[in-house]
Amino acid sequence: MINDFNGIIEQAGAVGPKTIAVAVAQDEDVLKAVSAAHDLGIASAVLVGDKPGIESISISSGLDIRRHEIINVRDKVEACRQAVHLVRQGRASILMKGFVDTGIILKAVLDKESRLMTGSLLSHVGVLAVEGFDRFFILSDAAMNIAPTLDEKAAIIRNAVKVAHALGNPYPKVAVLCAAEETNSPVAAALDAARLVSMNQRGEVDGCIIGGPFALDIAISAQAANHECISHPVAGCADILITPNLEAGNILNKSMEYFAGARKAGIIMGAGAPIILTSRASSHRAKLNSIALSVLVADIQ
Repeated sequence: MINDFNGIIEQAGAVGPKTIAVAVAQDEDVLKAVSAAHDLGIASAVLVGDKPGIESISISSGLDIRRHEIINVRDKVEACRQAVHLVRQGRASILMKGFVDTGIILKAVLDKESRLMTGSLLSHVGVLAVEGFDRFFILSDAAMNIAPTLDEKAAIIRNAVKVAHALGNPYPKVAVLCAAEETNSPVAAALDAARLVSMNQRGEVDGCIIGGPFALDIAISAQAANHECISHPVAGCADILITPNLEAGNILNKSMEYFAGARKAGIIMGAGAPIILTSRASSHRAKLNSIALSVLVADIQ
């Protein structure tokens, strides 16, 4: 089982290279990431965007982008459409956001003509490495679904489990997070957690074991779980953390990054291909980690 980003990059090199279609590629950190991925044998890229802008950034950054195909499209909406089209045609197996608003690229993905939608729910899956822990934390959903229903939470778990499987974890432990841990609580997230546990026991959400509702400390700390006399197999050793809504997921994701110094990667799951949708503020190393993760996911899709 892979438990650090060096391991992800090494394994991505073993199963790669894959081809990435980059939508609106005139972004310095994106170009640095795809160049590094090429050097490591992880991925090649087709750069869709403003060619003069791409070339100007590459020159100022000392990057050799002659190794990558460039499709000159100045309009950002059309660049997103063409990048999606490359994936649909099979010329690329991964889609990556460049210097463009998330809504624009997602609109291109969701377009019926794109044929990238599989009928599954799109959800963001973050993979974070936190110092002091011997495993990744897979966190969802921090970017897509504002207030997911019970069925949507089940789909979010399925997407996160696929990522865990791509990392070599055949049976990840899933903690459904909530402020209240009583299953008879009036808190809606606690009721959903109990129902998700039942769905897991019935085989409706498989490939994992689900526990909850758990507070965050109970999910990740064996000491905290023991102190509260909670002996569930997921308690204290969760691999996947499912948050009750987007706000909680986004705050937890950024807290882990900025307060705990977590290294991270993130992709959108649920489409016909993994989608790299990192924040513009993310470093090129975080983007490289996301590329490597998407290569592993694409290999099992």
